[in-house]
Amino acid sequence: MGTNNVIFLEVIEWLDPTGDKMMQRIPEQGSGEIKFGAQLVLRESQAGAFFYNGKAIHVFGPGRHTLQTANIPILNKIMSIPWGLTSPLRAEVYILNMKTFVNQKWGTKDPVAFKDSQLGLIRLRAHGQFNVRIVQPLLFVNSLVGTVSGYSTEDISGYLSDVIVSRFNDYLGEHLDSMINLPGKYDEVAAGLTKQLQEDFAHFGLELPNLYINSITPPLEVQQAIDDRSKLGLFKDLDDLVKMKSAMAIEKAAQNPGGASTGVAMGFGMMMPTMLSRQFAPQQAAASQNMQKCSSCGQQIPADAQFCQFCGTQLLVFSQCVKCKENLPPFAQFCPKCGQTVTAEPQKKQCAKCGYKNLYNAVFCNQCGERL
Repeated sequence: MGTNNVIFLEVIEWLDPTGDKMMQRIPEQGSGEIKFGAQLVLRESQAGAFFYNGKAIHVFGPGRHTLQTANIPILNKIMSIPWGLTSPLRAEVYILNMKTFVNQKWGTKDPVAFKDSQLGLIRLRAHGQFNVRIVQPLLFVNSLVGTVSGYSTEDISGYLSDVIVSRFNDYLGEHLDSMINLPGKYDEVAAGLTKQLQEDFAHFGLELPNLYINSITPPLEVQQAIDDRSKLGLFKDLDDLVKMKSAMAIEKAAQNPGGASTGVAMGFGMMMPTMLSRQFAPQQAAASQNMQKCSSCGQQIPADAQFCQFCGTQLLVFSQCVKCKENLPPFAQFCPKCGQTVTAEPQKKQCAKCGYKNLYNAVFCNQCGERL
């Protein structure tokens, strides 16, 4: 028998050399005359959708499968004479890659608006990665592939990225009040966003196994505001932060003498007296609280002094002369000024703070400790 009369059965299989193709149609150009008894071989990571006369007949899993069509060798040539030796019985096989396609990128093309409860309306940029895989081959072919000869992740990653960004905006608005609370919540946001996106992916026979958020960044000025806020937590008040920034600016100006840095240093030099006066004002106020005024000369003297250091007036009064009101030293029997005899019975005194009486020669009140 000559070789022209030998009949060969078809073996249909496909291996992806790139690793990025999601689907391959056989034949690539137009439709095919797949013969009766053709063998379809699928790997463990593949599935095959068989279309015959324009309709989906069956979806095959891994293994070797025999395709049954009406295209019988020899008879097919005779029957196809009215159609120019081209059989009208058309068939195609769509072989789909069922593996997980990893490292797919998503991100915001333009900053998206976010209403922050503490920082106001700000614009955010975000990007990350996601994984995708086909779970319903026939739905994937009918909803996305159509009649193209091949389909890769590049054909759909842009669309899926836009879907992720759209859902990301809604999710942040519903579950996040401020960017300040975002650190440490990336996994929580990614998990919630993945759950929300499952339905969008399922419309095309796809699944979203994993989604990762690499970064969510506000504009530079907002980042600076957040940094200043975190630094402010290390200080008691804003004045301490201003002092720290002033010192840093002066140090930087000293490292780069001349030019604009000189003006900055001069400006802070003029501010320094005010800053120092604020720094030492509380100490001066505290010191003034420990002083008292001499009743004779009016000078400020320490609160615990017994005699005025300017005029020598005795400050601890045990009793007074009943005639001239001169302060009498302890155990005095005559007034040193007018010679009046000191009464044997000391006079009672009353505490100005608690009102306690029966205070005779006491310097401090027996009840509340107030200085008399």
